[in-house]
Amino acid sequence: MANVLTTGAWLSAPTKKPSFFARLLRAHFEARQRGAERAVAHYIATHGLKRTDDADRQIERVFLKAGR
Repeated sequence: MANVLTTGAWLSAPTKKPSFFARLLRAHFEARQRGAERAVAHYIATHGLKRTDDADRQIERVFLKAGR
């Protein structure tokens, strides 16, 4: 008999559906993530920055200050 861990059979086993709260929390997190990514893209586009370490520091400074 083959070992379940080596054949990968456990990966295809049916899983329990996440609860409503878990799905709601995930949807909220993903929406906030998309909003943050849009805000960063907008900031880069309006300030004409290239993606460098200095630009990352500027963006971090702006958004950390805005979150207070």
